[in-house]
Amino acid sequence: MSKSGMLWGGRFRHPPAPEMMRLSRADASFFRLTPYDIDACQAHARELERAGLLATAEREAICSALTGIAQDHREGRALPIETDEDVHTFVERLLTERLGALGGKLRAGRSRNDQAANDLKLFLRDGARLLAQDVIGLQEALVAQAKLHIETVAPGFTHLQPAQPVSYAHQLLAHAQTLWRDVERLRDWDRRAATSPLGAAAMAGSAIALRSDLSAAELGYDAPCENSIDAVGSRDHVAEFVFVAAMTNVHLSRLAEELFLWSSRQFGWIELHDSYATGSSIMPQKKNADIAELTRGRAARLIGDLATVLTMLKGLPFAYNRDLSEDKRAAFDALDSLLATLPALAGMVASMTVRVDRLLAQSTDGFTLATEVADWLSRRGVPFAHAHEITGALVQACEEKGVGLQDLTAEELAAFDPRLDATLLQALTAQAAIAARSGPGGTAPARVREQLARLEARLVEQRAWAGAYAGPRHFPDRDKPA
Repeated sequence: MSKSGMLWGGRFRHPPAPEMMRLSRADASFFRLTPYDIDACQAHARELERAGLLATAEREAICSALTGIAQDHREGRALPIETDEDVHTFVERLLTERLGALGGKLRAGRSRNDQAANDLKLFLRDGARLLAQDVIGLQEALVAQAKLHIETVAPGFTHLQPAQPVSYAHQLLAHAQTLWRDVERLRDWDRRAATSPLGAAAMAGSAIALRSDLSAAELGYDAPCENSIDAVGSRDHVAEFVFVAAMTNVHLSRLAEELFLWSSRQFGWIELHDSYATGSSIMPQKKNADIAELTRGRAARLIGDLATVLTMLKGLPFAYNRDLSEDKRAAFDALDSLLATLPALAGMVASMTVRVDRLLAQSTDGFTLATEVADWLSRRGVPFAHAHEITGALVQACEEKGVGLQDLTAEELAAFDPRLDATLLQALTAQAAIAARSGPGGTAPARVREQLARLEARLVEQRAWAGAYAGPRHFPDRDKPA
């Protein structure tokens, strides 16, 4: 380390200008990567021992000192100072303070370029498991509510207009299915992110750290990166992680939008628990779904984070460039935002009370049984195009009389069209309409029960994946059992 405390000052005649250092110094949030940097330092110390640059006793002293630094940092006794340009400078400063010249040996055979790529990748692989657990937690809240409402009849909508009756459980599970795919995207992302940048050094590879396959295994990777330039210059794994986070938040935003509607006075489908709602400072009667609103707002931020990463990458020559330091801001924001949003939204869903009576009363509003008439005619040989016209005219007649299809008598049906006999009345209930949709993926209660069983089995498998990670874990306050 140079006299100025920098890792790079040897060839310079003058110290760095304060203005330059204010721009160059890592944002304070970047130092949260310290535990991952220390893990990588310990793996690199073992690599230097294998290369013959460290004796066993030296490696043990370095690893012991690094363990002490990790504990002191975790407990707030070791903190960055103004001259620590980044997390790597911070750790090396502490190491040389404790070990003297021996601490400086650790820098051989590596670069801040491969360190920076590695630290964030370790952070994201660890964070992906935590994120998956929270997404699963929201799925489980939806599943728990769905189990209570398999037979609950609700109006289904398209274009936000009444469409057809559905099982309310089926509506809830539609959101759970999107979230299940989000966890699958994280798992798929992790498979591609499981290669270690260590050993790439600045960009050409290391002449000293020649067993990066072993250090990769020590840090929970599947293998080292195949290409050293790609290892330090690529951030598509960051862009892809932020995409998955943004896609997840978009799905959360769609759920939030429905929670607004369902809890509104006009819908009245659900009652929010007091502990997951807020009030107004001026209107005492208000009970607001603020959690859902904040969730919807954060989706915009995460979409912006994704645009930031993609724009950062699009014009870079292919190796390491300082532009890449912006990767951490976007990645941290995406992960932190979801880790704050998901538990709150899960609590809102788990604690809400469903107004079954309101759902049933509204399930046939807006002529949602019209398709039953058209299907009934079609099964009796009427071409569907003609059946559609007959049903549309019947709806028009009901509108003029101010009645619903389910309110018609057998005599009124026959008077309208002789093909509409009394057996049609058996199909003109919300329960019959739901039961009729019994194909795969349909809303019939039997199919919903099967969907629930499959989804619960998949959630067990997803939790097992999140709990089986072999790499460094540094989210102890949020860790959950697999």
